[in-house]
Amino acid sequence: MRTASAVLLCSVLLLPALAPAQAPQPSGRNPHPVAEPKRAAAAEPKNEPKGQPKKKDASPQPSRDANAALSVTDRILLELDLAWAGFYTGLITGEAGDKVTDAVKAFQKDFKLKDTGTLAPGDRMLLANLAKEKRDQVGWRMMEDPVTGAQVGLPTRQVPNSGPGRSGTRWFSAQGQIQVETFRLSGPGTSLMDVFEQQKKEPASRHVEMSVVRPDAFFLSGMQGLKKFDVRADIRDGEVRGITILYDQATEGIMEGVAVVTANAFAPFPGTGLAALTGAPMRRKVEYGSGIVVTAGGHILSDRRLADGCNVIAVAGVGNAARVAEDLGSGLVLLRVYGVADLAPVTLVHEGAKGPALTLVGISDPRDQGGGRVISTTTARIDGDMITPAPPAGFDGAAAIDSQGRLFGMVELRDGVASAGTAALPRHATVVGVEALRNFLDSQYVTPATGRAGLDAAKAALVRLICVRK
Repeated sequence: MRTASAVLLCSVLLLPALAPAQAPQPSGRNPHPVAEPKRAAAAEPKNEPKGQPKKKDASPQPSRDANAALSVTDRILLELDLAWAGFYTGLITGEAGDKVTDAVKAFQKDFKLKDTGTLAPGDRMLLANLAKEKRDQVGWRMMEDPVTGAQVGLPTRQVPNSGPGRSGTRWFSAQGQIQVETFRLSGPGTSLMDVFEQQKKEPASRHVEMSVVRPDAFFLSGMQGLKKFDVRADIRDGEVRGITILYDQATEGIMEGVAVVTANAFAPFPGTGLAALTGAPMRRKVEYGSGIVVTAGGHILSDRRLADGCNVIAVAGVGNAARVAEDLGSGLVLLRVYGVADLAPVTLVHEGAKGPALTLVGISDPRDQGGGRVISTTTARIDGDMITPAPPAGFDGAAAIDSQGRLFGMVELRDGVASAGTAALPRHATVVGVEALRNFLDSQYVTPATGRAGLDAAKAALVRLICVRK
């Protein structure tokens, strides 16, 4: 089985600023799980004059990387999909190399394809769909840690709970079998080596099997009691930001593959991580979305991602909102504004839609409205939890109304990302159903309003949210 430790080692090497160096061999897990082909020993040259040094072959050895013609971004995406599918645990940088070809061949052999080392368009889509299934299975989401400021990728179904860590944020499963925790250390005299030595020894049950130190980062992996652990940390301007992944051996079948991507996706500082390498857009300093008022007391539901990393969340024309609670599983966030008496809540009902047609009620981005904040509607269709066509920017957190005028759910809007070796996909949207909204409110002991339904009522309950980040 391929090991997550190897990938975390590679994720340290991922940083472009780090100088290349020969990584030490671990005492335990294999740092190069994708095996290199065995090469036959060279034949002893005949009639070589005795006492004369043998001439070395100075000709460069050709690379077997059959994917070298791909762009850097396409190779990164290929490596990521191979990692999700369990065939690649190497360095995800998009650099040409033989390990990608080996991983592609392993995938092709598993799926009874001709093992050429390159993927035809249909086979590339097969791999992309397999990777998507894995991501969906664990509820993979990228988010900003509000405490450390790092960008973190999380399997939200495996770690649905969150709370404060010692110096960051901790995400964890119900019984703590799986844990992901960020940390941030700074202050006079803070050094990477001091943090490295501390992480080696704490807690006392930690047994290090692999360690790698670079000028700006380090990596540790091993056993911590009966759990596997991996630690990565980076330093910039006297501040160390890191991530720890801890999981029971019983969860290894799921978590080793997840840890591969978690390690490589971790972006401790702006301009680092896979988003920087692929040119993916960074979160804006000011971002606009929509919210649904659900109580006369000022409770508002919206998309958790919209509220990630916000120093201030403002409700346009009303005031600042406080963050009450969030749910990683459903992707919801509960906000509240206090001392406001003129907010009109929407009514939540149990019945579902009678058909696939939906009306989306939201507030488009002000850049699309010439600075305005007019509430608008757009029609869409629901297929599973996907909405097509996707609504415009600003509809993140918007209301989805069914054909009977009842609240069907809340829109979660995502910008497109490159996938399957192609150009960026278009913006896409999903819907969180009304039952999930009710369950989330119940978990926070919030009773939603009752009253009239209909499109006009939904419009009255819509507010614009403004997230301001550092």
